[in-house]
Amino acid sequence: MRIGIDLDNTLADYGNVVGQMCRVHGVETGGGDPKLALRAYLRAAGREAEWTALQGELYGPLMEGAEPFPGAVNFLISAAAAGADCIVVSHRTPRPIAGQAHDLHAAARAWIKGHLPPGLEVHLAETKQEKLSRIGKLRVDVFIDDLPELLGAAGFPAGVAKVLFDPRGEHPEQPGVERFRTWAEIAARLLG
Repeated sequence: MRIGIDLDNTLADYGNVVGQMCRVHGVETGGGDPKLALRAYLRAAGREAEWTALQGELYGPLMEGAEPFPGAVNFLISAAAAGADCIVVSHRTPRPIAGQAHDLHAAARAWIKGHLPPGLEVHLAETKQEKLSRIGKLRVDVFIDDLPELLGAAGFPAGVAKVLFDPRGEHPEQPGVERFRTWAEIAARLLG
């Protein structure tokens, strides 16, 4: 089996890092997704440019503070032991579109090297369309992502099973998409 997996907010959990950003900006999350709360706060204050620059920080130098989601590393180890190939495919520009010119690809590769089992194949696509194309070219059997819009995109490769990683249970059911809240649930479904 070939398993494609998204990186940001699927393998890499930014909850602690974004929580710190929320505290700095005085944003109350109300128990919801801190990233969405911070984005909504800054947009409502007319600070969209600041939100865009903060994302460059988050996916650049602050990525080192992200942790693997609970169970993600165990999933990768178990999948390899079962003979499955896990391939990381992430949509990430080389540099932020605003703010300092951090190397976002280097940050992703360093995080993967420091937090995930060695030997993973990694593809960093610069656009959503490139990511969809790469998923098809890699001939994965299943793709795991946190974004329902990616899994439901018109260009999503036919024949690839769709798994939505939804740790907060925030997304509605979607036809043709299996939704799971934990990596243990994904492991039970895909690795038996």
